[in-house]
Amino acid sequence: MFHASSDCDIEGRKGNEYEKVLMISINRLDNVIEIGSNCPTNESNFLKKHSCDDNKEAMFLYRAARKLKQFLKMNISEDFNLHLLIVSEGTLKLLNCTGKVKERKAPSQGEGQPIKNLEENKLLKEQKKWNDLCFLRRLLEKMKTCWNKILRGAKDP
Repeated sequence: MFHASSDCDIEGRKGNEYEKVLMISINRLDNVIEIGSNCPTNESNFLKKHSCDDNKEAMFLYRAARKLKQFLKMNISEDFNLHLLIVSEGTLKLLNCTGKVKERKAPSQGEGQPIKNLEENKLLKEQKKWNDLCFLRRLLEKMKTCWNKILRGAKDP
């Protein structure tokens, strides 16, 4: 067992579970997403707050794995949902987080302004889906980098 932070330990230090299960599903998700390089370059608030810094690797992976579950609501395909669950549940299984981890809830957005027409509403939904997929791709990349950092025992991500 590899001690990665004060709150979590990482099991499977040799990487068998990661390479044979999680990495395959991460790559499958990348293939399903297929959004190219047209994503905005700005970092999301989640990735600004949570990083794979030294001694924080396990907590980053824990929070990222929990965040992945939110993408099940997108209902892209059964294959997508299956691999999303494999990565999320597989990561949580390999992490042994003993302390109580506090997850902050996102602040309420309040009452939104009514949309004047259905076309505009449809465009906004498409844009949100696109942004969500861009965030998901970036999150998966960061998870991959973090797992690789842990497995090679490097100090830099």
